[in-house]
Amino acid sequence: MGGNSCEYCAYFVYDEEYEEYECQVAMDEDDLYRLEMTKHKECPYFRAGDEYLIARKQ
Repeated sequence: MGGNSCEYCAYFVYDEEYEEYECQVAMDEDDLYRLEMTKHKECPYFRAGDEYLIARKQ
């Protein structure tokens, strides 16, 4: 998706049951269609992942 890579997104998590990564943003069919039809291929739901967030809260 252009400038925002899913690999660095906080919503891109590993599903142990299916043994693959998936996007966990709650989108309906209209949102998905709009995302695929835009000229700009950057995900509007991208949020930079922060793997140290939990450690800072401890």
